[in-house]
Amino acid sequence: MTAAYAVEVEHLSMRFSHFSAVQDVSFTIPPGEIFGLLGPNGAGKTTIIRILCGILRPSGGRAAVLGYDVTRQPEEIKSRIGYMSQRFSLYNDLTAQENLAFYARIYGVPAGRLGARLDELIELSGLREARREQTRSLSGAWRQRLALACAVVHEPPMLFLDEPTAGVDPISRREFWDLIYTLAGRGVSVLATTHYMDEADYCNTVGMMYGGRLLALDTPDALKGRMGGFLLEVDCDRPGPAEAVIAALPGVQEVTAHGVLLHIAVADESTPDRVAEALAAAQVAVHRIERIRPSLEDVFLSTVDAELRAQARQEQARGEDR
Repeated sequence: MTAAYAVEVEHLSMRFSHFSAVQDVSFTIPPGEIFGLLGPNGAGKTTIIRILCGILRPSGGRAAVLGYDVTRQPEEIKSRIGYMSQRFSLYNDLTAQENLAFYARIYGVPAGRLGARLDELIELSGLREARREQTRSLSGAWRQRLALACAVVHEPPMLFLDEPTAGVDPISRREFWDLIYTLAGRGVSVLATTHYMDEADYCNTVGMMYGGRLLALDTPDALKGRMGGFLLEVDCDRPGPAEAVIAALPGVQEVTAHGVLLHIAVADESTPDRVAEALAAAQVAVHRIERIRPSLEDVFLSTVDAELRAQARQEQARGEDR
């Protein structure tokens, strides 16, 4: 079956008893695209993946993967996708190559193709020197590569990655994404979930999720361009008190903490001088104030803040109507 989109999701919802895990979510993934769902734990990302893999039946809306409906044709979907989670479903008593061979047989890779396919995956994942080592002795980064190789052993056109880099060091995460780019370059469509904001920059399209809702959907550059005004970064000796001082200034739209640094969304270019003066009056030593380009983390925090403010206004309006 040929479909215009690798994934189509229309007004998808999922309820568990009195809890809404997914609320009215819609998006599409073209063939060969890397699509990222970005959000904290509990945002609804994993629930969406389980629906798309044919594991959960949605409460409402419609979804299709590779042209197959998730409700009516889940078995057709399961045989055509790859899936990898942060748990790395590997067998520790088997070697890396034995794990690959096991999954190849499970997925029905023809015997005549098996040897060549295992060699391809060993080469792709860089596991040649570790192919005969027991999986339990591999590092987290090598286990991650092996889990990805097992997920694509049957050459699926659609790959689902659920928090695949959780707990892996930044360099290994970058190398893992290089593998994803290689697969996408071969025409594989990818849906990846992550709570690492920097990883979303690797995706063609990003959906920002919070509280089961899709709050924003666009390319990483377009999302960054949505932030109006200017963004300042402040490095000072007392960021806690400084945050309260800055938030009270006119022209300051938002203040968020990024470790020991503060990011400030401001309306105009004159605000940095007012920030410096206010912090000096509050006896906060300022090391640096400079304008910076918004990151996806800035966009995400701003988007969530706007959503929470809107919800608060709605709650207040409902209270006044009672």
